[in-house]
Amino acid sequence: MHGITSSITSAIGDYGLYAVFLLMLVDAVLPAASELVMLYAGATAAGAIAGHDVTLFGSEIHSTGWAYLAMAMAGTLGYTLGSVLGWGIGRVGGRPFLERHGRWVHVTPGRLARAEAWFDRYGPVAVFIGRLVPVVRSLVSIPAGYRRMPLGQFLLLTGLGSALWNGALVSLGWALGENWRQIEEYVGWLQYLVIAAVAFLIVRFVWQRLRARRVIG
Repeated sequence: MHGITSSITSAIGDYGLYAVFLLMLVDAVLPAASELVMLYAGATAAGAIAGHDVTLFGSEIHSTGWAYLAMAMAGTLGYTLGSVLGWGIGRVGGRPFLERHGRWVHVTPGRLARAEAWFDRYGPVAVFIGRLVPVVRSLVSIPAGYRRMPLGQFLLLTGLGSALWNGALVSLGWALGENWRQIEEYVGWLQYLVIAAVAFLIVRFVWQRLRARRVIG
């Protein structure tokens, strides 16, 4: 784990936004420690990492607020683009292709079955919520592709889900600064808190709609 952390921090230190974008693009298809990427991105945006600045097209972003936004957007855009690649693999190749060649992208039969079950259970919403769940996060794009989920709907739900997750992680890294490592072991609990919050908002929305219909009726 130390080696992975060191590689990620070095990449972000050397290439900043571009490294965050590329690492999150890869994570959308192959699990690549996105939690560490975005936590460290947040700490870097806060200016807490000596010698690591946030630059865009050769110009340094001096405002920590704009640096935070840039890191969050880089991660979200990279992840969304990578997810489209996963959707395309599923759409073009289908399940037979994945059964034969899935090992090249770490798609084992067990993982594929888990992603399928998740997608079948929750439908399109699985793409949104799945971005908050380990393993499923990097695989749910594939069944969405071969189940013919419309690309526009897929992009919307993927963008919203990844923005929520990435924003939460960057915020934590930004708030903790040089102490960002302290939260690593609690990231798993964070995702459950985010899922619970999303579920609460969905239930509240449905309840309000039902209540409004009763009043009108």
